Amino acid sequence: MASSGDEGRVVVDLRSAAESAAGAGDEEAHATPVHEIESLCMRCGENGTTRLLLTLIPHFREVVLMSFSCPHCGERNNEVQFAGQLQPKGCCYRLEVPSGQREILNRQVVKSDSATIKIPELDFEIPPVAQRGKCSTVEGIIMRAADELQALQDERKKVDPQKAEAIDQFLLKLRSLGSGEAAFTFILDDPAGNSFIENPHAPSSDPLLSVRFYERTREQQAALGFLAEPEQPGEAVVPASAAGSNSGGLQSEPHGSVGALAGRRAIAQGNPDEVAAALCRYAAPEEVEVLPCRCGCGAECETRFFATKIPYFREVIVMATTCDICGYRNSELKPGGEIPAKGKKITLRVQNVKDLTRDVIKSDSASVQVPELELELASGTLGGMVTTVEGLIVKTCEALERIHGFQLGDSTLEWKKKKWEDFKDRLSKLLNLQEPWTLILDDGLAASFVAPATDKLEDDKQLTIEEYQRSWEQNEELGLNDMDTSSADQAYDTTNT
Repeated sequence: MASSGDEGRVVVDLRSAAESAAGAGDEEAHATPVHEIESLCMRCGENGTTRLLLTLIPHFREVVLMSFSCPHCGERNNEVQFAGQLQPKGCCYRLEVPSGQREILNRQVVKSDSATIKIPELDFEIPPVAQRGKCSTVEGIIMRAADELQALQDERKKVDPQKAEAIDQFLLKLRSLGSGEAAFTFILDDPAGNSFIENPHAPSSDPLLSVRFYERTREQQAALGFLAEPEQPGEAVVPASAAGSNSGGLQSEPHGSVGALAGRRAIAQGNPDEVAAALCRYAAPEEVEVLPCRCGCGAECETRFFATKIPYFREVIVMATTCDICGYRNSELKPGGEIPAKGKKITLRVQNVKDLTRDVIKSDSASVQVPELELELASGTLGGMVTTVEGLIVKTCEALERIHGFQLGDSTLEWKKKKWEDFKDRLSKLLNLQEPWTLILDDGLAASFVAPATDKLEDDKQLTIEEYQRSWEQNEELGLNDMDTSSADQAYDTTNT
């Protein structure tokens, strides 16, 4: 560490800044000083100064703000990088921007280094390497993209006039979107899950904004710097405990090839009870099976699981994964058996303290609604979890505050802050049971559950369960419209054998 001369500013190396930032708590992070390092200016070749500041966007993410300036040529730039952890799933925000509504263009946008921005109407895409991590607005991102395309137009006109003319025409269309003259769709896709588009109506849903969470592919995992083993074509992933359960000495085949090769059977052809017995072989929940797996950090770890049946619900598989190297922990509850023919809507009228302690299983495909709070979360927002009624609502609100952190910042308008404060007051009244309220879980896969308060389900007057026929759109979202099980149905039909 060295002094920067007369000004007395501290200049440290990047490793020291990162280590001091990583060791600071939330309160210390706010008080972290600005670190300065001497860096090369790529414009003039002289040495400039890069300033680093670790800060925390309230209820959102830890970020590192970086600003470079060169006193010799005046070059300046700034950048945002995320100092927090990689999110469990990727996220994809889709914002519909109507024409003539410039206030939509002023929405805050957080774009991470790994995020891609798309505008389908222009067949336009901003790859992650084109614009690094930054905090801006919808208009700011579009206008910066237009400025970067415009920067080299003079040279293009000398080399390729036709291409330059085409880009000029494209820039007119792009700038018209940035000024709100035409309607378009703004898509922000981030495999790391660290990007964000502001919802001014939060905690209520926004009809113009939708968000989808998804599992990362092997290619996306590798692009983020995590070890991803290449998938070997035709290799069946079958646990060792199930290897001996394939009766008749038949060759093991992947599930997708069931019925494709005559006379061959995969494990999916067997009886479900036999498969569960072969995989689990337990006499009590304490006897669990262990599967070796690989953590996202690349280290070997273990997944423990066992199968059990929940009364009034269905058979489920409880899974837990831990990594001793990076400390990653995850627990899941997966529904067993076939996909139900109908969806399920569960409505609970919360009236007393015992209702708050009811067990709740929320699957990835379930949406959560609280009409009294005008609160509605789309499926996949919180992922799957096993909790209580109170725990579900508290986690929902914590997630809302984390995602919509701009509503709580210092620069937020007073009416927006008051809206969140009113929401928290109403939530507190509901959790204190000052008035009855309603919890609704709508699950297209019928994989969610709320425990009844009576021995018989029909005796619980506060709990209502409705089955309904899924719409075509729901089946499309769940991937059921394109699912072809005819080969597997033939394999399960033992009358032809």
